[in-house]
Amino acid sequence: MSGHSKWKTNKGKKGIADAKRGATFTKIIKELVVVARDGGGNPDSNPRLRAIMQKAKEANMPSDNVKMAIKRGTGELPGVVYEAVMYEAYGPGGVALMVDSLTDNKNRTTAELRNIMSKRGGNMAGAGAVSWMFTQKGYISISKDKIKEDELMNIVLDAGAEDMRHEDNSYEIYTSIADLEKVKAALTEKGIKWDDAELTMIPSSTIKVAGNEAKQVLGLIEALEEHDDVQQVYANFDIPDEILNEVSGAE
Repeated sequence: MSGHSKWKTNKGKKGIADAKRGATFTKIIKELVVVARDGGGNPDSNPRLRAIMQKAKEANMPSDNVKMAIKRGTGELPGVVYEAVMYEAYGPGGVALMVDSLTDNKNRTTAELRNIMSKRGGNMAGAGAVSWMFTQKGYISISKDKIKEDELMNIVLDAGAEDMRHEDNSYEIYTSIADLEKVKAALTEKGIKWDDAELTMIPSSTIKVAGNEAKQVLGLIEALEEHDDVQQVYANFDIPDEILNEVSGAE
């Protein structure tokens, strides 16, 4: 399936050199604040916090920034109060979108995201319109040249992974939210490096889009992801690899 996870992985490879590090840090800090507020500041008992702390480490965020964000979340330090809002929408071709945001002003964020969508062929949808198509899972992508399929399958399933699939050039591993870090730890112990690892929303079905319509979908998603209050955008598109690679700039 040539879906959103591959698009994000391709973008990540391109973005190592030209990523806007400050914007990335801001989004991670918001996540840390909210997840610590909702589930506590101890990563041992808060798997979502543990996953975001690992993301901060991979982004080379200073540890002091991480600690301060967690303390703001637990109330040990004063700070801005963020509200988690998941917007549901449709993009070009009927592609379902879930837009995960953290905002200190819901009315402003809603208006700005609605404006982005209206300019790029998207439409806001009501609560429940598309969320039923998505399930939150841990996701790991590993290049096939790193390890043989049977060996990898034994490692990840023993560590608690729920499923493993393969693309042309990579393996896709799916876990529960709680088991993502356990599977990553098992891979690290074996010296296996991944291309992407995150908590994500997996669609139960996909919609094929191609040509200019596919580029419109990717353009809409990129515009949404550039908004300061948007943490992630999830979609159920199935787009040909050549278009994903062209738009993301992957080799």
